[in-house]
Amino acid sequence: MPGLDEKRGTQDQQNLKAGTISFDGSGIDCLVRKMSGFGANLEVESQIGIPDSFDLVIDTEHSNHHCHVIWRKARRIGIAFD
Repeated sequence: MPGLDEKRGTQDQQNLKAGTISFDGSGIDCLVRKMSGFGANLEVESQIGIPDSFDLVIDTEHSNHHCHVIWRKARRIGIAFD
């Protein structure tokens, strides 16, 4: 029987989604690590060139959310949906 940590790890993996940070005709790949109705936690290779507001596109869900950055830390960006 899997332990609690193993179950938690499996659930986190299922929540990961590929996304695109879209702005001014450009797109930067990202990984959506956590998402709620209010915002998300994104992981990127580099934050260089990512503006303070952009569209988050998730193709697998056919969704497009306009959002703005709340915080930045290393390779993570916290966003709120507008």
